[in-house]
Amino acid sequence: MRDFEQPGRSLVMSTTGMAATSHPASTLAAVRVLEAGGNAMDAAIAACAVQCVVEPGSTGVGGDCFALYSRRGSDDIIAFNGSGWAPAAASVAALRSRGVTAIDRHSPHAVTVPGAVDAWATLARDHGSLPLKQLLAPAIGFARDGYAVAPRAAADWANQVQLLSLDKAARQQMLVDGKPPRAGSVHRQPLLARTLEAIAQAGARVFYEGFIAEDIVACLRGMGGLHTMDDFAQFHGEYVKPIKASFRGYDVHECPPNGQGIIALMILKMLEGFDANDDPLGADRLQREIDATRIAYAIRDAALGDPRGQPMDVEQLLADESIRAMRSRIGAQSTSAGAPLTKTAEHKDTVYICVVDKDRNCASFINSLFHPFGTGIMSPQTGVMLHNRGQSFALEEGHPNAIAPHARPMHTIIPGMVTQNGKVKMTFGVMGGRYQAMGHAHFLSKVLDYGLDMQTAMDLPRVFPRPGTHLVEAEGTLPAAVREELTRRGFELVAPNWAIGGAQAILIDWEAGSLVGASDHRKDGCALGI
Repeated sequence: MRDFEQPGRSLVMSTTGMAATSHPASTLAAVRVLEAGGNAMDAAIAACAVQCVVEPGSTGVGGDCFALYSRRGSDDIIAFNGSGWAPAAASVAALRSRGVTAIDRHSPHAVTVPGAVDAWATLARDHGSLPLKQLLAPAIGFARDGYAVAPRAAADWANQVQLLSLDKAARQQMLVDGKPPRAGSVHRQPLLARTLEAIAQAGARVFYEGFIAEDIVACLRGMGGLHTMDDFAQFHGEYVKPIKASFRGYDVHECPPNGQGIIALMILKMLEGFDANDDPLGADRLQREIDATRIAYAIRDAALGDPRGQPMDVEQLLADESIRAMRSRIGAQSTSAGAPLTKTAEHKDTVYICVVDKDRNCASFINSLFHPFGTGIMSPQTGVMLHNRGQSFALEEGHPNAIAPHARPMHTIIPGMVTQNGKVKMTFGVMGGRYQAMGHAHFLSKVLDYGLDMQTAMDLPRVFPRPGTHLVEAEGTLPAAVREELTRRGFELVAPNWAIGGAQAILIDWEAGSLVGASDHRKDGCALGI
């Protein structure tokens, strides 16, 4: 039971429906959709669209989207991959011939065709119950009439002034006299309101074949990009088969590669081989999590890419023999076990949304621009901020994640679900880019290994080994004795740039007929039920 004399958040309880997001306006939009008769998918899309306005650094219509969906809480999980592809003219050779040896953040080559709008329209059509026009209405209202900037959003905004100043449209739409809007100030995005209205009226194809695509392509080509209208017109996301692994008597479901969900499953399977009779925040446990993360992320950076190019053997990587071999390296060399093979682009911002409705349809939904405000490039006539997901590509011929015509890069954003006995037990997700796979494993192990409630598990201090380095980020709330012991073992602890990640989760208590929600204090949001 929570100590009510200590600061913190209570779990949220309800019976009919629930939503949890990283922004109050988004959570409220989802709840209002449920109250209007919409289902979990409707609510998730409406919430996401709102966050594309009110959390513009974290997500946007110029980003990508992944989703898991359960109809009536069954374990027959549906997965959708809404990640964008590179231009048909893009390849390692094509970029190198132009003198590109690394894909910079503020570069047209960092932009793949944004997949989010197609994902929303497809999922609304196939699994929603309300028209897309109705779902986008709250977001349009915020973009047109204004919204109050939330504290965490304002802090993230302030860190990106230099980037936003590089682009004329971004500077005009996202800064106020060259400065970021302060927390509590009212911000408007009239160009984005017009774009969302067009999508609401004409559907997703206006984004990929109409004036929106024309403006984005012209913008990128003007900067030396290889994008064409055909790249946009031909684009579509796709339904994919989820992957899963057992953990402590539960099944954990993730989207398959090109997402890094398999990495979360590998970490969990490694941890499953250890007893959970120690301190969940002790040095022994954290070392195991750090080592397992390094091992799994090294495999990610070497082998994970678009399976349409070079398939990844998911079953082999999750096989008992493979997991035992990985597990044997944990603790052997604390600072070098699983040392990363490559250095990947840093990524901190994403939004994760979970919704459960009265029929126990469950949505696990994630949308992202990659870095905060993506590339910082804004389509000048549409207000669409473009993501920098292409930075995740490798510029190495033959690499599974090499940039190639219509290839999708390795993706960090991963929605999750947990099932048991044929029913969804929990829909959950952890934001924070590269941290997400470790975050999934850390969160679930604290709940399923140690029996912590979801909110307590989220509130624990976090650590994360930075890929490409031997540094371990440790939040300032990590107890001093644990820090000292990890340092004694050879780990080099450093402060993160800001709080690590953010999580949302909803648990279904089938026996009681209730829903239980939790929302991470590291973000602005909340869980609400009806």
